[in-house]
Amino acid sequence: MVGDGDGRTGTSRSLERGLAILSSFSSARQLVGVSEISRELGLTRSTAHRYVATLAQLGFLQQDAVTRKYSLGPRVLVLGLKAIDAMELRHVAAPYLQRLCDATGHTVNLGILDDVDVVYIERFRVSRARQREIDLDLHVGSRLPAYCTAMGKVLLAFLPDGERDGIVARTDLARRGPRTITSREALVTELRRVRESGIAVNDEELAFGLRSVAVPVIAGPGVAVAAVNLAAHRTAASVDDLVARLAPFMQRTAAEIGAQLGYRAARTGSSIPARLEGTGGGGRA
Repeated sequence: MVGDGDGRTGTSRSLERGLAILSSFSSARQLVGVSEISRELGLTRSTAHRYVATLAQLGFLQQDAVTRKYSLGPRVLVLGLKAIDAMELRHVAAPYLQRLCDATGHTVNLGILDDVDVVYIERFRVSRARQREIDLDLHVGSRLPAYCTAMGKVLLAFLPDGERDGIVARTDLARRGPRTITSREALVTELRRVRESGIAVNDEELAFGLRSVAVPVIAGPGVAVAAVNLAAHRTAASVDDLVARLAPFMQRTAAEIGAQLGYRAARTGSSIPARLEGTGGGGRA
């Protein structure tokens, strides 16, 4: 496109604007109007509408018939899933996550941080009492706010302080469950505790009845590239019980994944037994 490039950098201004529009959507902001896009990107309304119409025609955006606002379209999901499938992390982690799921009888997830959200890139589910109540229709590619999930908190905790504080500052700390942390000061305090312990918990912060524990996958000194979590219904165990009984096995799994990615550190704990007492089997979602 003539006149589209930036002569100083050799980049495409149109492409940058199109990607900026797609990046304006999140789990907490699924519908965005043309006026909002034009204001936030500093574009005239007609220019913003032209970009949005092009993205919609290509399937990257779709318009809501009632509000006339736009949401991400199916092409974004297709590209996202292709990227996830191509990720070395997912392929490396899969057998370890399956083993953890089978051994514990709990649903196991692997997630990465994308700004204010945690994105599920692998998931192994189980069929057990009340499991459906806490599944929340999650699947590979699902996004949840990081601040109220165990995986999100452990990933935020291992960021440099400035980056962590920046994400917390622009996060809408809406109440999602009966125990959601809605104070920024309290959240930062919690994240510091998570960094020290290496374990994050979600005690009905995301949804009623849902408890989970997460640990980081370390692939460099202090660098968490992903998080592993286990989820359970509140009637199955207390948070303290989940941590005491399952965290050592989760940490072992995360360390093994990190080692396969090329980072080896001192690891403690025994290897995971073929099946923990009193658990059931699992399978891949």
